[in-house]
Amino acid sequence: MEQQETRVYIVDDDQELCASLAWLLDSVNITSEYYFSVQSFLEGYRRDIPACLVLDVRMPEVGGFQLQETLLADESPIPIIFVSAHGDIKMSVRALQRGALTFIEKPYDPQHMLDVIQDALRVARQRFGERRNRTELQGRIDALTVREREILALVLDGLPSKNIAKELGISVKTVDVHRTRIKEKTGAESIAVLVRDILQAGLSVT
Repeated sequence: MEQQETRVYIVDDDQELCASLAWLLDSVNITSEYYFSVQSFLEGYRRDIPACLVLDVRMPEVGGFQLQETLLADESPIPIIFVSAHGDIKMSVRALQRGALTFIEKPYDPQHMLDVIQDALRVARQRFGERRNRTELQGRIDALTVREREILALVLDGLPSKNIAKELGISVKTVDVHRTRIKEKTGAESIAVLVRDILQAGLSVT
C-alpha cells in the first residue's frame, strides 16, 4: 500500500531553527516547508493533504495563537505543535485548551521533536481521512431528492416505515422503495449503518 503524502509546516521567525528542523525532518524522509510569518504560511498552506504544524507562539505582527484561532475558524483538522523559548504554564494551558496537540519549550531535544511530529502526522492522517469521508457522505446526501431527504430525516428521528408513511401521507411500500434508493445512492451497507455514520459525523440531511 502506497504511503499517503504528508507534510510538516514550520512557522517560526527564527530562520536558523526553521532550517535546522527542516534538515532534521529531511534526514528521516519527512517532507517539510518552513515560513517566517503567519501570512506567508497562509498563502502557501495546502489544505488537500494531511499535515501538522510546528508553530512558534511569539512572532512579529501575527503570533501563533492568532493563527491557531484562524485555523479553528476555518475548521482545519491540522494538529498543532506549539514551540516557545519563553513558554509558561498559562501559555501551555491556553494552547492545549484550544486543541493544540502539545507545547514544547525551546531549545528542544531533536529526537523528542521527531517523535512528537511522527505522532502528529498519524493524527493528521486520521483526521484528514475522517474529514474526507464526512465531505463525501455529505455530498451523497445532498444528491438525494427532497422526498428522500425528508424520509431520511424521519428515519434519523427513529420513526419506522409505518409511521413515516402516516406522517407524509404515502404508502408504506413507497417509503420502503425510497429507503432502498437512499441506501443505494449513498452507498451504505444498510440504513442502520447510514444512520450511525450521519449521527457520528454530525451531518445535516435537510
